[in-house]
Amino acid sequence: MTRSPDPTTARTPDASYPVPWRIDRRDRAHPVVTNAADGVDFVRAFARTSTDPGRTMLWGRVRPGEQLEICLCDTDVDDVVVTLAWFRPDDGLEYVWRFVL
Repeated sequence: MTRSPDPTTARTPDASYPVPWRIDRRDRAHPVVTNAADGVDFVRAFARTSTDPGRTMLWGRVRPGEQLEICLCDTDVDDVVVTLAWFRPDDGLEYVWRFVL
């Protein structure tokens, strides 16, 4: 669910914002996502391939330093795209970042 900002209080996001995520790809079927910055809210991970609409993982709040593993055992890791979506508590805006293995 996305939030609809109130037009009278909507804030323009900063020009740039480094993503808070670090990805450990040593085990491509089980990449580990680490939050390397401040806590973020309502985090979701989506894993999709060209032939599979994929799966959604609901992680909720992810604290600084917290690590989460994505299981891609039944997926062709050469064809998967992982998308992370989250809200920053600072501005309430939704952010999205995609990566491949």
